[in-house]
Amino acid sequence: MTIPTPKLSTLGCRLNAYETEAMRELATSSGVSDAVIINTCAVTAEAVRKSKQEVRKLRKENPDAKVIVTGCAAQIDPNSFANMAEVDFVIGNSEKMAKETWAQFSENEDFGTEKIKVDDIMSVNETAGHLIDGFGSRSRAYVQVQNGCDHRCTFCIIPFGRGNSRSVPAGVIVDQIKRLVDKGFNEVVLTGVDLTSWGADLPNSPKLGDLIMRILKLVPDLSRLRISSIDSIEVDENLMQAIATEKRLMPHLHLSLQHGDDLILKRMKRRHSRTDAIKFCEDARKVRPEITFGADIIAGFPTESDEHFENSVNLIKDCGLTWLHIFPYSPREGTPAARMPQVNGNQIKRRAAVLRGLGAKQIQSHLSSQLGKDHSILMENSYMGRTEQFTEVKFDKEQVEGSIVLGKITNANEKQLFATAI
Repeated sequence: MTIPTPKLSTLGCRLNAYETEAMRELATSSGVSDAVIINTCAVTAEAVRKSKQEVRKLRKENPDAKVIVTGCAAQIDPNSFANMAEVDFVIGNSEKMAKETWAQFSENEDFGTEKIKVDDIMSVNETAGHLIDGFGSRSRAYVQVQNGCDHRCTFCIIPFGRGNSRSVPAGVIVDQIKRLVDKGFNEVVLTGVDLTSWGADLPNSPKLGDLIMRILKLVPDLSRLRISSIDSIEVDENLMQAIATEKRLMPHLHLSLQHGDDLILKRMKRRHSRTDAIKFCEDARKVRPEITFGADIIAGFPTESDEHFENSVNLIKDCGLTWLHIFPYSPREGTPAARMPQVNGNQIKRRAAVLRGLGAKQIQSHLSSQLGKDHSILMENSYMGRTEQFTEVKFDKEQVEGSIVLGKITNANEKQLFATAI
């Protein structure tokens, strides 16, 4: 059975999802057909396992299609995928965003003679120029402004999949956002691997805050601007100013904190301290009282003692974190952390469960505090939308998808708020 257009599957982060949509456009416009493309993730060993599981599943479902594997796991260890009987071709993270790659596939029925097409990602010094308009729901669009990472946290394999940091020029970003607003999007989310490093490789080294101020000034019709995960130690003066004064910049930040103990942070090769993290949250809350924070926390990093772990527990309270992403530590071959003394696996699971339980309580506290309040809510479908703090809200009556509705919060359960349109 012939697949008229490529079938794509995405694992991992929002950036991967963004790039999958770009590949869909590139492959389809190049005339690629009868192909299955799997965009893999390498953030944990479990993510790699799931990526391979997805390859096997899609091969079984599409026995006659060409199976192409790409993404971070393929970039880091292409041979492990090339050696799978289910895989016809492996391409790297740079190659997947190149029009020439897909044109070559369309021109050669056998997809060429080389099974692996993966170059050294560290040699890539340009951000993919292929920007797509309208990725996301009809209400929210995602714009990639940066890729790669210059930092070398001891637990992280991603720089070896994404390469060094590369920034999209501000003018290109502004033009894209203008097109998205013209298409009717009310909210744009800026995404990247290391968002707060944006601009370091551009002329005059602008900062993320400069970009945000420029977007808000030059795109006055943009209703809501949101930024994804940031490194709080890299937050610049203009970004703090935007948080304080620009109401169109949403009061929700996801922080790459990772741990609450200074010694563990040092062993992770993080650039902030526990005090830095707490101070940032306090400073941001002073200028924007309604702001909420999410954070990544790793449980069971090598050498983590009960005392170290307790500092992570306390950090959640001290920073006033609401939306937690808890990662049980898993060693990635090739990283310094994998060579450190490991914590017992059962202990890691128990600590992760404690953090998740605390996270659930933090969410419940936040939801309860919203009862009776009025919120501007961006509708993701006819009945569900999100507040400026990214809290999920369900309406009692149908609303217009993509619109911003003023709602009064009437009730809450353990996961979401309930509202009536005002």
